[in-house]
Amino acid sequence: MQKQLTKAEEQIMQILWDLQEASVKEVIEKLPKPKPAYNTVSTIIRILENKEFVGHKPEGRGYVYYPIIDKETYSNQSLHKLMNGYFNGSFKSMVSFFVKENNMDVAELESILKDVNKEKQ
Repeated sequence: MQKQLTKAEEQIMQILWDLQEASVKEVIEKLPKPKPAYNTVSTIIRILENKEFVGHKPEGRGYVYYPIIDKETYSNQSLHKLMNGYFNGSFKSMVSFFVKENNMDVAELESILKDVNKEKQ
């Protein structure tokens, strides 16, 4: 299992997943205000490289960074960690929790099941 991301790391990864590759400057441009310092973002990206989430290639006088792990893979791993850590590995318990917390009715559940079945086909 991959290491978990901090909130700041995940914010950078979301940008890299959207852009597919970007320089530190391009990542900063996509961040909300107040913009963090260049060195801060650069440090977070280096941490992401050490965690093997991000790779880089030289471009001009700097580097362009790109995700090594795709968003779907990370999401899947995070979901399984949540399920195992809080719901004793039971998908049914996890879904039940979210249904209760969001006051979903039967029609909404049926709609979700139809969407899932369409995607499977």
